[in-house]
Amino acid sequence: MVEANKHIFVKHFLGLMRLMKSAQSQNTAEYWFNKGVALYDQGSYADAIQAFDEAIMLDPKYATAWYYKGNALGDQGKYDEAIKAYDEAIKLDPKYANAWINNGVALHNHGDFADAIKAYDEAIRLNPNYALTWYNKGNALKNMCKYDEAVKAYDEAIKLDPKFAWPWNNKGNALRMLHRNSDAEAAYAKARELGYSGPMTHLETTV
Repeated sequence: MVEANKHIFVKHFLGLMRLMKSAQSQNTAEYWFNKGVALYDQGSYADAIQAFDEAIMLDPKYATAWYYKGNALGDQGKYDEAIKAYDEAIKLDPKYANAWINNGVALHNHGDFADAIKAYDEAIRLNPNYALTWYNKGNALKNMCKYDEAVKAYDEAIKLDPKFAWPWNNKGNALRMLHRNSDAEAAYAKARELGYSGPMTHLETTV
């Protein structure tokens, strides 16, 4: 009888230890970050932000949690808050190229085209071979009516990824504004050949 009681006590003790270990694992920045990413991937942006905030509270220097919080805020159209989150990520990791890119997108969507270009330029300095950054820079330049520079940025994107349809389309838009209509039609045709069927202008974020 004594032996049986010992066995029950040990079994309950081990179960309690497992519960304590599980509770401890749920109180780490990594746990909350991973939960936030899962919620973000499901499109549950508000809940994801709460999870990222928990991760940040436990580890305020968690640059990737700040970055993903910025993504979730941006996807909700809260560009002011997104910019602040990206700024925190960049402050913690100045070489975080994706944070510079998405900061540029948030600034662009906020109407701050000049600052968006500065962010894209920093991302390009860190990783000059990323077509998406050149494409987004082209969009910002086009919105500032700098059509010649926009065409050059789109050409860089196309050179890096010739099958990327979006820059072909938006290059056509810029060329049309320069009254280079035949070149614009050729760019539109290439975009359609590559499967383009979207709106006239589109910005791309990264994750």
